[in-house]
Amino acid sequence: MALVYLLPLLLLLGPFPTVSAVGINYGTLGNNLPSPKTVAQLLQSTIIDKVKIYDTNPQILQAFSNSGIDIIVAVENNHVANISSTKSAAEDWFSARIAPFIPATSIVAIAVGNEYLASGDDSMDPNALIQAMQNLHEVLLSRGLDRKIKISTPHSMAVLATSFPPSASTFATTLMPTMTSILTFLADTGSPFMVNAYPYFAYRDNPTTVSLEYALLGNSSGVHDPKGYVYTNMLDAQIDAIRSAIASLGFSGRQIHIMVSESGWPSKGEPGETTASPDNAKTYNTRLINKAQSNKGTPMKPNDKIDIFLFALFNENKKEGGASERNFGLFNGDGSKVYDVDLSCEFCSGSKMEFGFGPGSKVVQRGPSVWCVAKPHADEKLVQGVLDFCCGPGGVDCREVYENGACFGPNKVHAHASYAMNAYYQMHGRNYWNCDFKGSGLVTFSDPSYGSCKYTQQ
Repeated sequence: MALVYLLPLLLLLGPFPTVSAVGINYGTLGNNLPSPKTVAQLLQSTIIDKVKIYDTNPQILQAFSNSGIDIIVAVENNHVANISSTKSAAEDWFSARIAPFIPATSIVAIAVGNEYLASGDDSMDPNALIQAMQNLHEVLLSRGLDRKIKISTPHSMAVLATSFPPSASTFATTLMPTMTSILTFLADTGSPFMVNAYPYFAYRDNPTTVSLEYALLGNSSGVHDPKGYVYTNMLDAQIDAIRSAIASLGFSGRQIHIMVSESGWPSKGEPGETTASPDNAKTYNTRLINKAQSNKGTPMKPNDKIDIFLFALFNENKKEGGASERNFGLFNGDGSKVYDVDLSCEFCSGSKMEFGFGPGSKVVQRGPSVWCVAKPHADEKLVQGVLDFCCGPGGVDCREVYENGACFGPNKVHAHASYAMNAYYQMHGRNYWNCDFKGSGLVTFSDPSYGSCKYTQQ
């Protein structure tokens, strides 16, 4: 093989980080929501590449098959005890709820319970939570899926004894034995620590001591920690409070990635919740999306990027609690926007469109033809390597993406690579593994052709 082709092949074989995108929580406690198929198709035209759900809804899992969107599923709190009882119970749950949908649906994590330790329900045994996590991990090990699918559990900030100053934070004394076991499990399995972090509630409950702009992720003046850290927003302080609590239990030397599994701001609340407004929700979530895409960490760990899942996709009119609990969505149940937040994506599958679920929204219809394109959030160096490979040893005729070719514009690597990847995919029989390219390829049912640039199809 010619030396000139070695670099592209190494790029294809070697690990590369992906550009940070945005996750979103997709709750279904409403009687007026769009179909899961509609949701999956439209999310493919956005910057959202990760979705977290609160169960294992088979319609949702089927709808997101071959979508290029990663899914986190959940074990509901009331199922934790059963899964903890025996390994065979965990195997039965997995066989019925998860196995039928993989690998077509990219399930990357199982969240065991939700804020289980702060539920206030004495019948929910913390030991059952740990045992359920271990049992499910054993199932993954037996199936060779433990590297693809991770096991964790989302916590509320209530697991902390105190969250300020961040450098002095610890877990609640009563939870320390349980948290030690959970952290040991997460460190041993390479799984993330999931935390639901809401500056909104911290501000609502302490409006005289917390600055609204600080809670809205925009206080440039900063809040100072005694150890010298400066916080320009409350979310960073909350994340670092979790870091300190983890370190206080002796895990500072272990690699435990922190994931913000929920964060958002409501657009409406009870009469006393005056800051629950569309304007504040738009401000918070726009800044949250920018933070998720920034690849930046927090003052304690500035180089450790944080995965963030925005809460939530829809207002859910059947959700229990106060008005604010039902109004965290970007969209109303009927599909109309609560406020405008830019979720547009330049190189997503399907035509570039005005994103929405309401009447007149453009939905990508699945047809008999399929194409292969570059994932919009794949690392540019990896995508360049794929392009070089396809146009070199891969045997693709790439004249259309060269200058003066019909597909030269836009002159961007993701666009050129999409054309080349699709040609390679079609040449080799449209097998799913021919559109993998080290995880940078995406099969789409929407023709990516545009203008005079025509993508080949079988």
